[in-house]
Amino acid sequence: MWFDQKSGFARINTLGSSRTPFLFIISYDKSRIFAQPLGSLDDDIFYKLGDWRNYPVTKREKPFAFSKSPIDFSLYKKAMDQILEEIRSGNTYLLNLSFQTPIQSDLSLKEIFTYARAKFKLYFKDAFICFSPEMFVETEGDTIATYPMKGTIDADLPHAKERILNDEKEMAEHVMIVDLMRNDLGIVGNDVKVETFRYVDRIKAGNKELLQVSSKITARLPSDWRDQIGSLMKQILPAGSITGTPKRSTVAIIDRVEDYARGFYTGVFGVFDGNALRSGVMIRYIEQGKKGELVYKSGGGITLDSDAQSEYEELIDKVYLPL
Repeated sequence: MWFDQKSGFARINTLGSSRTPFLFIISYDKSRIFAQPLGSLDDDIFYKLGDWRNYPVTKREKPFAFSKSPIDFSLYKKAMDQILEEIRSGNTYLLNLSFQTPIQSDLSLKEIFTYARAKFKLYFKDAFICFSPEMFVETEGDTIATYPMKGTIDADLPHAKERILNDEKEMAEHVMIVDLMRNDLGIVGNDVKVETFRYVDRIKAGNKELLQVSSKITARLPSDWRDQIGSLMKQILPAGSITGTPKRSTVAIIDRVEDYARGFYTGVFGVFDGNALRSGVMIRYIEQGKKGELVYKSGGGITLDSDAQSEYEELIDKVYLPL
């Protein structure tokens, strides 16, 4: 059962207040919310958040077919040019621009989910899946942590790690997102700290590997945070890493420039186990289209220094199956 924003966040508050373990899913624009106790979770919903999962591990034993049909570069550049004009006008400094890519595979959504290697995964009723490398927030005691991910490079390029860490455009982009997430955590907690700045993870991206740059930011929550999980999430969503900064005006620009509804793509999902919370950002996302086709949604951050061809290639690189 889906809830609207008001009743959805209220239900999350209620489940948290009773210390009931539950799964939640929140769309990008917060207009659709799912929250169900784990004890009565529908049998066609599967999740993984680190070592929290509700399905058995299965290894892929057969080859698979996969192809993608990206948008034309001219369409991408037209949208990016609009973003750059907004940046020059001072309306945004960093914006995560995304598009839809039709894909073809002989695997079902459930098979893709089952075989995909990722830290955070969700399968929802054969409607959509995600296999995300990016955590949103997690708690330990009364400490909340977030791990904004911004910066991607092909791991096979010469000196890839040094290149991504020394790239001025990537540095500026990452600094802006870290600053935004520091501010977001400051809304719900205090004693905000950047615990680790710009560390690199290696992830599988189909037949290649990518390096992704992240940081860790923490804050101290009030001791009654479990009674107001919904209210807390409402204040810090949507995630800054998939919108940009400043958040309010950047979200408005995204709504004007992107030619589709994100839906659950770039929303968040998570589990509260009765004491602690873990959540992931819904990137690396595939959904069933209206005509039964599979649609992959992906994007990347745009700044004044962005190169259209490089950003276009990154958009396409992020359309993959990590099998």
